[in-house]
Amino acid sequence: MARVSSISGQVLELTGGVGQFEIEAADVRSLLRALEARYPGLGHLVDEGMAIAIDGEVHQDALHEPLHADSEVVLIPRIGAG
Repeated sequence: MARVSSISGQVLELTGGVGQFEIEAADVRSLLRALEARYPGLGHLVDEGMAIAIDGEVHQDALHEPLHADSEVVLIPRIGAG
């Protein structure tokens, strides 16, 4: 299972304060579906407003990125240009 973590206040609000958990997913698209099923609203939040780091590499558009059983996934709020 992929290990998912975040310190984002928005993520913690949707997860009831849970900042680390494991999710079974073969790729980021299925991860988003699993997040949405477990924590309603979280999959959408991640898809629309977060970058995803997989095993230390940050991805802005990660939908097709594969995940492995030992992948570490970090949900990172996107920084807007301004």
